Amino acid sequence: MLLADERVRIVECCRRMAAAGLTVGTSGNVSERRGDLVAITPTGVDYGELTPAGVCVVDLQGRAVEEGPLPSSELPMHLAVYAGTGARAVVHTHPLYATALSTLVDELPGIHYLVMQLGGPVRVAPYARYGSAELAEASVRAMAGRSAVLLRNHGATTCGDTLPRAYDRAVTLEWLCRLYHQARLLGEPALLPDDELAAVGEQLRTYGQRP
Repeated sequence: MLLADERVRIVECCRRMAAAGLTVGTSGNVSERRGDLVAITPTGVDYGELTPAGVCVVDLQGRAVEEGPLPSSELPMHLAVYAGTGARAVVHTHPLYATALSTLVDELPGIHYLVMQLGGPVRVAPYARYGSAELAEASVRAMAGRSAVLLRNHGATTCGDTLPRAYDRAVTLEWLCRLYHQARLLGEPALLPDDELAAVGEQLRTYGQRP
C-alpha cells in the first residue's frame, strides 16, 4: 500500500480533529505529502469509518495513482499549498470560532503572542466556492509568510512540515479565534505591537527541547 505510514497518520489526525470539534459531519480534510505523492482524505466519508486503506493517493497534478475512492473536494487547495509553500502536511477545518471570525474581520490580529506560531496575524482569504481553483489560489495568496489562513464564510487551513505540526496549528488557530471573540464581547482588546510580535517570533525559533 502506497504511503502506508502517511495514511495511518491521516486517519489518526481525522479522529483527533473530529473529537476536538474542529469539523462538522464529513467536513474538513487532511493530507500529507511524500516526494511527488500526496495522501489525502476521501470525499464525503465519515471519519469514524475511515481506514488507512480508504485514504486516497494522488500525484502533484491531482491524478489518482491507484484505484480507490474519490479524493477530497478540496484537493485543489491542498495541492496549491504544496506548490506554493514548503509544507509537507495540510489540515483544513470548519471550526466554530475561526469560521465565525472569518465573516467579520479581514485579519485575526495580534491578540496573543501565540499568533507568531502561525507566522503572524492571520489573514482572511476572500470567499470562493469550495473545491474551486479560485479558493485554492486565494488561500495560498493569503497564506504568504504564514502557516495558517482563514477562509471567508468557510473555515480555516493550516500547514506544516509534519502532520502533527499542521494539526497543532489548527488547534492554536481556533484557540486564538475564540480568545479574540471572548475579548471582543467584553470590549476592545489591547493588541500586541508589531515590534513585540517580531521579537516573540525570533524567541519562538528556539522554544522547546533541542535535539
